[in-house]
Amino acid sequence: MKVRLLANDSKIPNIAIMKISSYHKSLGDDVNWYDPMFDMYDTDIFYESKIFTFSPDFNYYPVGAKIFRGGTGIDVKSQLPTEIESITELDYSLYHDCDYSIQFLSRGCIRKCPFCVVPIKEGIIHQVKPLELNPNGKWVMLLDNNLFACPQWRENIEILRSYNQPISFTQGLDLRIMTEEMAKALSTVKIKQVYVAWDNYEDKDIVLHGLDILLKYIKPYKITCYCLVGFKQPYVINEDLERVLTLKDLGVNPFAMGYIDFNNPQYKKSKEIKDFCRWVNMKATFKSVSWDEYKK
Repeated sequence: MKVRLLANDSKIPNIAIMKISSYHKSLGDDVNWYDPMFDMYDTDIFYESKIFTFSPDFNYYPVGAKIFRGGTGIDVKSQLPTEIESITELDYSLYHDCDYSIQFLSRGCIRKCPFCVVPIKEGIIHQVKPLELNPNGKWVMLLDNNLFACPQWRENIEILRSYNQPISFTQGLDLRIMTEEMAKALSTVKIKQVYVAWDNYEDKDIVLHGLDILLKYIKPYKITCYCLVGFKQPYVINEDLERVLTLKDLGVNPFAMGYIDFNNPQYKKSKEIKDFCRWVNMKATFKSVSWDEYKK
């Protein structure tokens, strides 16, 4: 069987696509990326993964093939068949230049943030079987949505330590539940980068308390804090500015994220929100130019 794959808008190696590839290669199928120039008329099975609703639709599907389309950008509740989802060996050969591993130790979250699709897509937080590491990987990108909310977090920290590779806690640790035990355990892992989040200004006290604990064990230059902007209103407010400047004073890197409405493919960020994110995320500019100066 000729199987062709399309990762419509993935910015990192696509786990679903890599699982699909591993599954079909185990069956002896001919598996590769889809190229409409060469695969339009003789592809037997076609898989497309789309992450974002606002990404442009693909228009050149193979003729006569069985077509499977999935991902949050198509259906937030879409799932792989059990025989594919259960695969733990990802086909990293699809991404020849990838020098890291992608890992999940838990899925889901204890929160129900109105701007997040995780509770709908992954449900209540639960432990999952670890994926096998990239044989050419030099570090690990951990994508757990709320690592320390998982009851097995101590076991998961031990798993991460066993890799003996730098770990990037990419999805954001929950500062609202941070304890001394958690922060100390985190410091026993080789750290590439720790990401946290301060999305709601109203959480200021509890977030900064958790950050104070974390900073006892992790150097501030290794911490990046996601700051959601534009969710409640399409413009920048004083509380947005206070959040990023407070983090700057602590030596923590703020990263402004403009709100995206996943339920509305036509949704567009306002120019002011785009400008604010650009100002914060361009570190040299953020350190040397004020927001008022940048707006001018």
